[in-house]
Amino acid sequence: MLGSICQYVYASFLRYWIKWLIRQATGTCELQRIMSGCKPGATRTSQTVHHLCLALFSKVLRASLEGGDENLEKCVAAIMEAKNVKHEKDPLFKEKLHTSLLQITGYTSLYSSVEDMRREVFCSENQEHEAMLLKLWDLLMPTVKLESRVTKQWGDIGFQGDDPKTDFRGMGLLGLINLVFFSQNYTEEARQVLSHANHPTLGYSYAIVGINLTEMAYSLLKSGALKPHFYNTVPGRPEVRHFHLLYCYLAFEFDKFWIAEEPESIMQFNQYREKFHDVVKTHLKDPNASLTLTKQ
Repeated sequence: MLGSICQYVYASFLRYWIKWLIRQATGTCELQRIMSGCKPGATRTSQTVHHLCLALFSKVLRASLEGGDENLEKCVAAIMEAKNVKHEKDPLFKEKLHTSLLQITGYTSLYSSVEDMRREVFCSENQEHEAMLLKLWDLLMPTVKLESRVTKQWGDIGFQGDDPKTDFRGMGLLGLINLVFFSQNYTEEARQVLSHANHPTLGYSYAIVGINLTEMAYSLLKSGALKPHFYNTVPGRPEVRHFHLLYCYLAFEFDKFWIAEEPESIMQFNQYREKFHDVVKTHLKDPNASLTLTKQ
């Protein structure tokens, strides 16, 4: 009870006067001190969000989400005017604030784009979808010819049935796009993971697990857990490509985790999947989080 009263008094009265005294002493507002005192990335951008919401600038944040770069510039100008920040006295403030707002609004846009891909259903009558699926085979099995479109050979790269289209139901086209992106941009690593997945005792279904990891990446994005990672690794607006790169990290690291844990059977997949999920979420709690896969 006493703690709640103290918190109320601080939030309602003391915080305002403390900020006023510091401004009189330093000649800078709290947002300026965040921009100059916090290192770029998650620390600065997270503090920016917190400050703008406390300072009743949540409407400005919402407005910046609804428009493009031009609207974002207007939001930066509005904040500088309200905070009485002069460009001549603090020439770096505008650029730093603009970058933070790009990261904040970009995260929301990224989720929207990823959601659109997740909702797009794989269609065997769509030539682009079919070409993408066949490309996945060629990237992973370059020396083996696919006998037909519907064949048991798909099981060699971890699909459940003779026709992979049924395996994309949960994550839609997003699951396939991630699998192809990993195989195309990290070909050596993807083939290494596939060889581990085909291990006689420690093996698992490569494609099915990959789609499952797409769901993990999607859920982390939706919950906001990936904000520290993207704020630290993308100095601006995160794009779909950055989400695919995050998936590549998860696919490669899960394989290492699975091999190191040596599960008794694939029946324990859900148990180890959640254990790996917890490891990832712990990493993301670090303000310096950076889940990046580097080529071997």
